[in-house]
Amino acid sequence: MSMNIPTFGIRTFTVFICIILLSPVSISAQADEDPARPPSLKTIPVPEPSNLERFVKNKQMAIVLGKALFWDMQIGSDGVTACASCHFNAGADNRSKNQVNPGFNRVHTDGSPAPDHHFDFGPNRQLAMSDFPLRELSNPLDRASTPIRDSNDVVSSQGVFSMLFKSVKPRSPVDHVEFITSNDGFQVDQINVRRVEPRNTPSVINAVFNFRNFLDGRAQNEFNGINNWGARDPNAHVYRALSATRLQREQILIDNASLASTAVAPPLNPLEMSAANRSFPAIGRKLLTARALARQKIHPRDSVLSEYSRWPQHGLSESYAELVRAAFQPEWWQASKRIRVLDDGNTQIIDEKRHGNHANREFSQMEYNFSLFFGLATQLYMATLVADDTPYDRFMEGDNTAISAAAIRGVDLFRSQTRGRCINCHEGAELTGASVTRVKASPTRIRDGQAFDRGYNNIGIRPSAEDIALGGNDPFGQPLSYTRAMAAPNCPNNEPCPIVADGFFKVPGLRNVALTAPYFHNGGVAKLRDVLDLYSRGGNFAELTQLDGSVIMPLNVLLNSESEKDDLEAWLHTLTDERVHKRQAPFDHPQIFIPNGHPGDETQTSVGLFGNAADRFIEIPAVGREGGKPLKRFLED
Repeated sequence: MSMNIPTFGIRTFTVFICIILLSPVSISAQADEDPARPPSLKTIPVPEPSNLERFVKNKQMAIVLGKALFWDMQIGSDGVTACASCHFNAGADNRSKNQVNPGFNRVHTDGSPAPDHHFDFGPNRQLAMSDFPLRELSNPLDRASTPIRDSNDVVSSQGVFSMLFKSVKPRSPVDHVEFITSNDGFQVDQINVRRVEPRNTPSVINAVFNFRNFLDGRAQNEFNGINNWGARDPNAHVYRALSATRLQREQILIDNASLASTAVAPPLNPLEMSAANRSFPAIGRKLLTARALARQKIHPRDSVLSEYSRWPQHGLSESYAELVRAAFQPEWWQASKRIRVLDDGNTQIIDEKRHGNHANREFSQMEYNFSLFFGLATQLYMATLVADDTPYDRFMEGDNTAISAAAIRGVDLFRSQTRGRCINCHEGAELTGASVTRVKASPTRIRDGQAFDRGYNNIGIRPSAEDIALGGNDPFGQPLSYTRAMAAPNCPNNEPCPIVADGFFKVPGLRNVALTAPYFHNGGVAKLRDVLDLYSRGGNFAELTQLDGSVIMPLNVLLNSESEKDDLEAWLHTLTDERVHKRQAPFDHPQIFIPNGHPGDETQTSVGLFGNAADRFIEIPAVGREGGKPLKRFLED
């Protein structure tokens, strides 16, 4: 199977992402040659997976299933960790205790792993505003000045304890696992604590507009029904029932489904949600006999789940098997034959149900295809999480009173081609070049004689070797970068353009940015003003290089005035959708309990279940379509 790579295209730009000095007079003078202000997000259709009706029988029921799966704590091997555990606050994560990874993504110059297990901000530490920014310069206007503090730690999201999967416990939210001693630094006084992901958590709100997802783009636009690798995985396959007694192995690719590709990765990640060596059919076996959201309350006025709420009792009225049958076409779940997973990962069809040791490797069709149901249902739910009713969107729809004069000056600075050019990376209504519309139009960008994937940038937050991101390869030996997988494009001088990808991360959209601190892929900045300072000085480092030593063109040095930063910050605040802030439909949700570190600090803690550190939880009560009190922002308390 060939890789499904977008048609190559080139659009020439001369400046990366920047913010620069600009007066109101110069804004007016340059208006004719500047691109238009970004339009309202309402002007962009929500991308929908191709050929959806072949798989989904009832789209609304699939959304019901997807919302249940996204918020259900039973998904995690520990019976506690849900997808929403890291995306509960404006689609992101505002926790600040036990939220640091020491740098697992560091590599050698040959690209081989060299993970850092040494913490500067230890496990189970309660972060404080004084810890930020993680790289603090003696002169905040000079990226070449001596750092006062410089840490390669990453502020991210805590997941699960160190453990190995053994089997599914019948009708239990907790898997049968073996807890193992953590050898990666996540211990306090020799007691295991919850481990933390090595990249900051991006918001899932508006993520449906992204062509690829995850910060390194590994969640492919096309969904193969099994994992996040799309057409890159030549062995991914599901099973289709030709009849109740006839099964057929089939390879599928569903376009515009990067959220489905995204959804099926965390439930198997041993840092995020899973014990090591768990499979998706095992998750299916665990959940299909379970009541949906069995450990959580669902508000009786939930915008999606109200019809099935058992309020004030826990859970929905339906099991996951019932929801799958209601949402998906029978050919993907009805067969009576079973599927055996072989030692090499291949599969075969068998007639009878085995018991004993064989049972862990043999699955019903509904169990085996559970990744297909999980991915598509979660995609359809997350596709409803569109924040397109911000003051700025209303302004662009004709309400001239929706934003302030300062915010208008800010957006005009943002789009200025002679002074700013921020809009060249935060493109279009989606405010990111990583969107479906932008990438399909032109998947490669050329700037200052270098070619790279559209919607991905290295803006000098950390050295490339600490996390090469898009510069890495997939498990099949192919570059994550589309541009690296192609012949080098020609620059305007008709000479081949050098291709750069090391340390490049997906450009985020900007809506709700005021709610989603900390910022950047390492979570290294806690305040919007510090973000603007970083762009003003042109990043954190005077020189950026790839692993081979070749130079990556850095940001321009801009030295913005404080009044200009005031205007830009005013505009960024107009990108907050109050429905998100107040958790109103479609951003309402079931009750959830979020792990929030452990008793004590980075020097001592208390022992809880199975010899691990005792958990401390935050309860976030269920809210219905009318929403509830806004959640606190990062380090607000």
